[in-house]
Amino acid sequence: MVSILVTYDDGADRDVALPSYETSGAAGADLRANFADRGSVTITPGARMLVSTGLRIEIPDGFEAQIRPRSGLALKHGITLPNAPGTIDSDYRGPLGVIVMNAGDAPFVISHGDRIAQMVVAPVVQARFEVAEGLGDTARGAGGFGSTGQG
Repeated sequence: MVSILVTYDDGADRDVALPSYETSGAAGADLRANFADRGSVTITPGARMLVSTGLRIEIPDGFEAQIRPRSGLALKHGITLPNAPGTIDSDYRGPLGVIVMNAGDAPFVISHGDRIAQMVVAPVVQARFEVAEGLGDTARGAGGFGSTGQG
């Protein structure tokens, strides 16, 4: 298990739950909205906004945190994250915010304390990039989008 250190932003509500795994098999820890005014925001269809979690985190070297949509919000309300998965690098120490977008057809209210996204902690492998005279051949070759067929 990896330890993630957490601090609160100034004005954040310390009674809002820290990221938590809702079941024993969950890969993602739920993140909650944490508004300094303890209120709510409404996202109109097509709009996006940065939603505060009230937290700052310290991720160990060799890991990242991926911020992903919650499937129930996506299915039922069209609430998604336009940059999913968002990446929080191990050297970032700023506020943890979530870019939320309403792809649905009705306004959606996010209230203080609501679960808005999930965070998956994952190992990171950094690559070395080298210039080559050519690339190896494969059966697919340069075939791009849709080149492997349907179904």
